[in-house]
Amino acid sequence: MSTLPSAERSVNKMSFRAFLDSHLEQEMLRFTTAGSVDDGKSTLIGRLLHDTKSVYEDQLASIRASRVNRSGGAVDLSLLTDGLKAEREQGITIDVAYRYFSTAKRKFIIADTPGHEQYTRNMATGASTADVAIVLIDAKAFQRAGELLPQSRRHTYIASLLRIPHVVAAINKMDLVDYSAEIFEKVSAEFAALAKRLGLKSVEVIPVSALAGDNVVEHSTNMGWYTGPTLLEYLETVPLTIRETADGPLRFPVQLVVRPDAEFRGFAGRVERGEVRPGMRVKALPSGRVTTVKSIITYDGELSVASFPLSVTLELEDEIDLSRGEMLIGENQNAPRVSSAFRAMVVWMHEQPLIAGQTYLAKHTTRTVRATVRKILYGVDIQSAEQRESSRLQMNDIAEVEFDTSLPLFFDAYATNREMGALILIEPVTNATVGAAMIIDAVEPLRRETEAGKGAAFVWLRDRPAEAAAFRDALQARGRAAVIVDDALIPEVALAGVVRALQLAEVSAISARAALSDSTIEAVRKAAGDSYFESFVDASRWMDASSNAEEMP
Repeated sequence: MSTLPSAERSVNKMSFRAFLDSHLEQEMLRFTTAGSVDDGKSTLIGRLLHDTKSVYEDQLASIRASRVNRSGGAVDLSLLTDGLKAEREQGITIDVAYRYFSTAKRKFIIADTPGHEQYTRNMATGASTADVAIVLIDAKAFQRAGELLPQSRRHTYIASLLRIPHVVAAINKMDLVDYSAEIFEKVSAEFAALAKRLGLKSVEVIPVSALAGDNVVEHSTNMGWYTGPTLLEYLETVPLTIRETADGPLRFPVQLVVRPDAEFRGFAGRVERGEVRPGMRVKALPSGRVTTVKSIITYDGELSVASFPLSVTLELEDEIDLSRGEMLIGENQNAPRVSSAFRAMVVWMHEQPLIAGQTYLAKHTTRTVRATVRKILYGVDIQSAEQRESSRLQMNDIAEVEFDTSLPLFFDAYATNREMGALILIEPVTNATVGAAMIIDAVEPLRRETEAGKGAAFVWLRDRPAEAAAFRDALQARGRAAVIVDDALIPEVALAGVVRALQLAEVSAISARAALSDSTIEAVRKAAGDSYFESFVDASRWMDASSNAEEMP
């Protein structure tokens, strides 16, 4: 039982609540580390965690007792992040390791990414949501080579490709070059030239020793010539760009239609850009219908405004046709690009190569479509950042690629907005993620020289309504228009005319009518030509053959 007076307990309770509230309101900064093998990325993060008092005593005791110690000191701080057994045994980082810590000014999420070339895809994954990229450069290795190592250039290039807003070069192992200002100036000059060539806008260079702790959390007494911030001071004060995303035009991809009862219909999703308010006029894509936001609903109640990156449910004034994968934008704001063809930078992550003509699933915001590789425009030589001719992408390759999709996407260029310009490529059979893409711009869709109606069929699956519905769904899943023409308002005498009209519009007609007269069958055969089928198997073969023909460049 507490012996504190009730008034003092009340004050303590209020102080603790104020502490929690202030902690929850702190900004969150995400940063990633990258660089060559043995540059000391894991040791640097271990030093940050240790010197900011973010390591529990049992964790320190565990690594003190570890039989693996590559640092030569009492504690190998790299073991705080290298959690896999293979990582500890080999002394390398293999997978992305996420760590969390906070100071009085900010909360942080760290992605410790691999340095080996063979794990480039892991580095790209860990860096995809980062606000800051820390590129470690080994001062001793630079002194031996006389230039930046290839992996330092590779990871700086990927940071520029992913449009990470801020890049800081941490010149590590300064203790091994006697804290030389001359070495630091040479590295700074070469990194600045690389950053300029890659178009990096916000760059900082900091000399550190992760092993000794110089300029990581505390200022170094060994480098009096350096007057800039420590690494932690930089991370605590670098401006975040979340407000730029919040200030842009509204982008609200619909994730789910919410219908708890007959009285309510809402649209759940995440605000990917801009903000939305009750009373705001919004436009639905792709229909173009305009309506007004009635309310913004969350688990904790209604909101007066919702901005990036908040997940909410929007209730609209009007009943409009809107479903998953479609989007709400501001009526009078800049609209996203709407296109079924685009070019993008692709980081390939799979053992099977990417080649022209292959089809994958592309997941962009809440929409998933079929995406066919039209052509590979060029590959990137990571060492020199120069373009080279490429006919296929192997694992960890990077290239600019053109795609055609089965349905249009609503996107902004990745350079403008990372959330609206990023997508992943999925292998449709195994459901494995095989690539990450950053959209550059729309391109002209392919014009297919086909006869009118050649892409549509009439399929009569007599007295088999379940098979008719399944075939219609299969066509629509491939981005093909299809309808069942068994409505009571379409009499048999009008069926041939309806089929012909649908053929001209490239829409397949499907029927499960129990019987048709000989004259109707003849008229429908004439309207559909070679694309008349009475067998589910034959119709499926036609669907596969015509889909493959359309997908090829």
